[in-house]
Amino acid sequence: MLTVEKIGGTSMAALSAVIENIIFYNRTPENIYNRVFIVSAFAGVTDLLLENKKTGEPGVYHKISKHRDFHPHLQLLIRELKAINRRYVPLGLDLKACDQFVENHIEKATGYLENLVSVLSSGYVSKTGILQAAREILASIGESHSAFVLSNILVNKNLSITRIDLGGFDDHDFLTIDQRIKRAFKEVPLSRTLCVVTGYTKGTEGIMREFDRGYSEVTFSKIAEMLRPDEAIIHKEYHLSTADPAIVGEAYCTPVGNTNYDIADQLADVGMEAIHPAASKPLEMKGINLRIKNTFDPAHSGTLISKSYLCEKKRIEMVTGTDKLIMIDIYDPLMVGNVGSDLKAMQILAQQQVSYTFKTTSANSISVVIWEKDFHRSLLSELEKNFEKVSAEQVATVCLLGSNIDQPGLLAKSANALTAAGINIKSAGFALRKVNIQFILDREDYKPAIVALNRSSMREFGKVLST
Repeated sequence: MLTVEKIGGTSMAALSAVIENIIFYNRTPENIYNRVFIVSAFAGVTDLLLENKKTGEPGVYHKISKHRDFHPHLQLLIRELKAINRRYVPLGLDLKACDQFVENHIEKATGYLENLVSVLSSGYVSKTGILQAAREILASIGESHSAFVLSNILVNKNLSITRIDLGGFDDHDFLTIDQRIKRAFKEVPLSRTLCVVTGYTKGTEGIMREFDRGYSEVTFSKIAEMLRPDEAIIHKEYHLSTADPAIVGEAYCTPVGNTNYDIADQLADVGMEAIHPAASKPLEMKGINLRIKNTFDPAHSGTLISKSYLCEKKRIEMVTGTDKLIMIDIYDPLMVGNVGSDLKAMQILAQQQVSYTFKTTSANSISVVIWEKDFHRSLLSELEKNFEKVSAEQVATVCLLGSNIDQPGLLAKSANALTAAGINIKSAGFALRKVNIQFILDREDYKPAIVALNRSSMREFGKVLST
């Protein structure tokens, strides 16, 4: 059985668990190979290189983009990577070899970056292109390091390991991402080795330019698309559950056993990614099943995501959402009967590079919900130039997801559950496919709404939300 498996950054930080619960768990010398592992950088490393994904705190990249000396930050990075190396010496890591790798790799990166900065300072080339190249170089460093560390440990445990660094530091060929992956695997004897592959892939199109921080899952998806494994697996630090256990309590939720790619898309739309949407599409189209597993619960089979899954019973599979949203209400009395008002509003969003997660309309108003991180004054200003009144407020959304939830009364029961909890519904809606019912609420009502809807669903389905 050939598998292609992705290990996330938080899991990589718990490398002992990765080795025990993923590499060796239930494996014998006869079935330990024929697996390809795509690894993310150790948790926090890409934040140091680019920027903190959650807080936006600048990393090395922003020193370059602001024309400031980036060398001290690279020295700090070296110290951090060597500290990570020391952490895994008890697992069998060759500290001298791994520290030497860090020094050599950062030295090469420094040379590339210095050249880019020099060209940038000349003023003869596009700033955007140069900075994008710097971002690509920096992004590759974390995965090259983590792949080297894991490979080194596993080789010292007498395994046959093939390390594939798709970062291309020593490769000057102009290849697309797909071409680089295809060439890298051309001669690999998969049945006799365990592959450790970088989550970053160098390509002429620029994987960061296309997918930004979702790049490692795109590499994972492209490798799976090429190798056509029996199963693709993503190892995370948590189960894909019927609700967030941190909100509802572990006793009031359970891991989701099965779902489909449509539901995975719905999750991604509210920021609860099982897999990056750009990575899921090739798997879905090729009919490759995806399993989400908890690194720290290896005995559990996890969640199997397939193209054709349909729950046998009509029921809610997941209650989820986010409280990081802004609702913009666009009002104009001239909208009624006027063709093109909606188009004009959507064109402004497109021009501002803003995607919405929810939209509803009335005779003379359009309400859209966007991510708070995408909200800025220029968007509001452009809308105000074209419509009589525009307002914005912080909101949350809660969603009822399921592959088979088309049943009479579900919307009414859910609304009643929110009403009973004293929660006011600002807006609500669902598409004709009926796989996602959404409620828009005041932000402070987010967690109470998740609890209320989760308990309502548990009562409805006898405390079993998904199988």
